[in-house]
Amino acid sequence: MDIRKLKRDCYEMKLKALDMAATTSFGAHIGGGFSAMEIMTSLYAVSNIPSMQDECRDRIIVSKGHGVLALYTALWKKGLMTEEDLNTFETDGTQFHGHAHRNLEKGIEFSGGSLGLGISYAVGVAKACKLKGLDNKIYVLLGDGEMDEGIVWESLMSIVQFGLDNIVLIIDRNGYQLDGPTSEIMNLSPLESKLKSFGYTTDTVDGHSIEALIEVFSKNPTGPRAIIADTIKGNGISFLINNKISHQCVLGKNKYEQAVNEIKEAYDGE
Repeated sequence: MDIRKLKRDCYEMKLKALDMAATTSFGAHIGGGFSAMEIMTSLYAVSNIPSMQDECRDRIIVSKGHGVLALYTALWKKGLMTEEDLNTFETDGTQFHGHAHRNLEKGIEFSGGSLGLGISYAVGVAKACKLKGLDNKIYVLLGDGEMDEGIVWESLMSIVQFGLDNIVLIIDRNGYQLDGPTSEIMNLSPLESKLKSFGYTTDTVDGHSIEALIEVFSKNPTGPRAIIADTIKGNGISFLINNKISHQCVLGKNKYEQAVNEIKEAYDGE
């Protein structure tokens, strides 16, 4: 695995995501997109997707539907979306909105938006793949704020009940949701213990370290598993870090230029 190349890809994804966000007059989900950039870079590096027509392909289902800046730019690097596609983001007549619409031709497995539905959809996909005897993985990206939804916990129980060891859950634990810190709105702690008590093999990882993410994705324990990725909302952009306004915000010219410069400085020498 060429970690240096993956870091470069992630850097280019972030710059492209800022370009996309800066074109919208009503804002983009920058905070949750930038907390998931390294996760999505790593996921598409380890997953087996020879083509979107191959039934045996791994599935990447983004349940936290507001993470599209990371999803679209990862699909761009994968060659499934073009730069022209990204340039239509949130414009009239586009196929590529602030919450993704399912489009297998472009690599989008699931229509995001209603939080909690991605993981429940993944339960059905994983069960179907099992019944067909397919040897593949169903990767599901969840937000920690999303885990307020009861349907998430019903899905967690169903995965264990039906022995769906082909599912890998990744929780983007950035500590914030639309209305503020998750610890104040609906405290998940101790999340590791809760998942283990449900029957999950659980790992906690630095969600901004591609090396650490690749390592943990390469493990192959038996039974259902969950990976908690500790991240920072709005990572790399000083005025958006751990700021609930980053959930969806507008980037004016000055703020866009500041964000671009901060990302470039962070990657200087990589």
